[in-house]
Amino acid sequence: MQGRFHLYEGYSLQEITFPVRVLKALGISSLLVSNAAGAINLGYKKGDLMLIDDHINLQGGSPLAFKNVSDFGERFTDMCAPYDASLNVRMLAIAKENNIVLHKGVYASVVGPQLETRAEYRYLKIIGADAVGMSTVPEVIVANHLNLPVIAVSVLTDECNPDDLKPVNIPEIIAVAGEAEPKMITLFKGLIRQI
Repeated sequence: MQGRFHLYEGYSLQEITFPVRVLKALGISSLLVSNAAGAINLGYKKGDLMLIDDHINLQGGSPLAFKNVSDFGERFTDMCAPYDASLNVRMLAIAKENNIVLHKGVYASVVGPQLETRAEYRYLKIIGADAVGMSTVPEVIVANHLNLPVIAVSVLTDECNPDDLKPVNIPEIIAVAGEAEPKMITLFKGLIRQI
């Protein structure tokens, strides 16, 4: 897919995740996801990449919360390891081979579209988030519901230091994402060759 639907655009969680169900029905064997996110972990810098090892769902709902969800898979989907460990190990090795900085961390998914306040950034750090964004988690939940191995990488487009917070600069965020894109492509191409 090129891009995705977001909760902040007015789509439901079921609409956001429908493409994942279609891809599974078409026969994909793994789901590779990318996103742009803000770095909560101040050891991470803008332009770095982060392999998502776990997540925190702060979007206020679940894409599995509908009446006949059990027609498509187990209603009470286990989420003890939402990101495929073997794919993560491979991705870390590919990053090392290509001298690409690839952090491993926890992604918090919020509704948006507004960015966070200083207090919200502090809260996200306290609860264990390394990065924050407005996507990915619904698709990952549905991938797990469908027993589809999933891996996700964030491009860290800004540094979210609540003690030195500057007004958001969307053109700069887009530019940072563009500069990081070749590294992301190298990682995903390397992984695709292996799987």
